[in-house]
Order: sequence, then C-alpha cells, then structure tokens
Amino acid sequence: MIQRGFLRMDSPSATTENTPLLLRLWRNQQHRSITIQIITMVVLFTILGMIGNNVATNLEKAGKEFSFGFLNYPAGYDITFQPFISYSPTDTHTRAGIIGLLNTLLVAVSGVIIATILGFTMGILRLSSNWLVNRMVYVFLEFTRNVPVLLHILFVYGIFLYTLPVPKKAINISDTVFLSNRGFYTPAPVFEEGFGYVLIAILVAVLIVFFFKQWAKKIQDTTGKIYPVFYVSIAILIGLPLLTFFISGSPLSMEMPAMKGFNFKGGTSIKPEYIALTFALSYYTSCFIAEIVRGGVLAVSKGQTEAAHGLGLRPNRTLQLVVIPQALRVIIPPLCSQYLNLTKNSSLAIAIGYMDVVATIGGITLMQTGKEMETMIILLLVYLFISLVISAFMNWFNRKMALVER
Repeated sequence: MIQRGFLRMDSPSATTENTPLLLRLWRNQQHRSITIQIITMVVLFTILGMIGNNVATNLEKAGKEFSFGFLNYPAGYDITFQPFISYSPTDTHTRAGIIGLLNTLLVAVSGVIIATILGFTMGILRLSSNWLVNRMVYVFLEFTRNVPVLLHILFVYGIFLYTLPVPKKAINISDTVFLSNRGFYTPAPVFEEGFGYVLIAILVAVLIVFFFKQWAKKIQDTTGKIYPVFYVSIAILIGLPLLTFFISGSPLSMEMPAMKGFNFKGGTSIKPEYIALTFALSYYTSCFIAEIVRGGVLAVSKGQTEAAHGLGLRPNRTLQLVVIPQALRVIIPPLCSQYLNLTKNSSLAIAIGYMDVVATIGGITLMQTGKEMETMIILLLVYLFISLVISAFMNWFNRKMALVER
C-alpha cells in the first residue's frame, strides 16, 4: 500500500518532474509549434541572406552596380500601342514601363470580362438538353483546353495578319470603320466644352439606379411586389445622360480616320496584337470557366429547381434567383484562379510583339541597360501586386455572395 503524501517513482507526475525542460517544452503542442516556426524563419532568412550575398558578390565581380537609376534614362525605343497616355522615344524607361503596365492591365481587365461572359454562357449551354448544342460546346471546350495557350495566340494573330488586307485595300464599313492587317481604325470621340455635364448626369444616373435597386429590394422583402428593376435601370442609365447631352448642345464630335500615305491617320487605332492577345486569352480561359460554372450548377440540389418550378417560377427566373446564387459559392474560389492565370498568361504578349510590361521593362529596357536583376525584381513585384489585388477583390466578393443563414 502507498502512503498518502508520497509518489511512486513510476507515476506520471514523477516522470514529468524528472523529464528535462527542453523535452517537456517540445512535447507541448503550442511550444512545439512556435519553435518550428522560429526555426523555419531562421532557415529561410539565412538562405535569403546567402542568396543576396552571392548575388552582390557576382555583380561586383561583373563590374555591375545594383541600382534603379536606369529608370530615369531615356528609353530610346518606340511603343506603337499607347491608348491611355502619350509616349515618345525620348521619354524615360519609367514612362515606358508605365505604358507597358497599362497595356497589361488593359488586356487583363478586358480579357477577364470577355472570358467571364463566354465562360458562363458555355457553362450553361454545356448543361443544355439539346444534344447538338451540348456536343458542339463539349468538343470546343476539349479542343481548346488541350492546346497550349501560346499556340492559340499565334493562331489568332496569324489570322489577322494573313487574312486581312493591307491598309490601302482595307475593308471599308460605311466610311467610318476600316479593317486591315495593321489594325482596326474607328472614329475617335472629341470631347468639347459642356461634356462635363454629361459625365455628371452619368454619375447621377448611377446613384439613382443604386438607390432604386435598394428601395425595390426592400419593397419586395416587405410586400412581395416585384418592380422591373432591370428595365427601369437601363432607361435611367441611357435616358438621363442622353437628355443632358442634347440639352447641353451635343458637346461631342468624332474624328474620322483617313488614309494618308501608306496608313490611316486620325481616329482610334486598335492594334491587331491587342485584339489577338485579348481574344485568344479570353476564349482559352473561358473554357476552364465553363467547366467551373457547370460544376457549380450541378452542385446545387435538383430539389431546389423542382421547388422553384413548383412555386411557379419560370426557368430563367429559377436560374437567376435560385440556382446561380447557390452555385456562386462553389464557382467563385476556382474562378479567382482562372483570373490570375489569365493575367499572368498575358506575359506571352511578347511572342507577337504586344508591348506589355514584360516587353518593355523585361525586354527592351533589360537589353539596353543590362540590369537583369533589377528588371526581374520590378516584374516580380508588378505581377505580385496585381495578383494580390485580384485575390483581395475575389475574397471580398466571395464573402459578399456567401449564403446567410437566418
């Protein structure tokens, strides 16, 4: 029998007291987790320090100085597509990089919009009960997804180059739009005095539509009465700015493109490189989005659709009010990955001569200055920042669209 007040040497308490302190800390899950994180960070920063020291040593041996002063030097090269801000070869590498960044963002934003529309459309058609439509979409999706995106870009660009005529024989559409292998030329808007009132009217129309939608939703939740929000919103968004436009004396004129020499002058020029890149990236990415949409719709219980039909909802309203809101919680997370892929795939623009940030900073600027390390750091930070912004927006949108239990 064991006397009270004494511990057996083989009891857990006695074993714990005799265990070394470090071993006891390691057996504690919280302490062990903190220790592993500290060790990991020490190893990581040690490796980064070794890499940095190695880079600095090699740059010193090569006689190169690590600096970003080259960004203030004149670029000395031309950029043919500059839709947002002006540029000339005498401008700095910084301005050339900004032009390239804006061109990258233009492809990314327009590509995401087009890919989303095409992807949702093909995803719904993929579920069609019409056998011919279903099979045609299926064949297109499988063919497109299994061919590298670079080949799609080159294929579309080749169509523009070899099927469209030269500028002197450009396809003429009502003497306003001209199609050639050097680009699409359209009338350019020239904003005159008083157009600011039209912009104010557009802003007011957007605010009216926003508050009208909130009011209509509140009325529907309390009384069940449904207002034609879509048609009323379209009427306000078009009617109010259009009315202001005519009242202010039509302060807008158009600059028409005209043939001068060997090419068109004036108007707006949309380069074939931009069209080919955006179109190829859009329909390629839309094929993946279509499968995501199809999977999201199939994830919604069939009973939800049957219940909606039992309440008298039409198929399009069932899809809009019942199926899509529930499918979005499945669709949005992988959809973010496709948006990121499209943005990063835009770096393939250099293959067809589209002057994006890779072709400017990571291409001509790198070759002119010999600043390999600095230009690559700039590109890494640019794509990292764009990716983080896209991820943050999609995370916010995912939280906003999440189903709320009542």
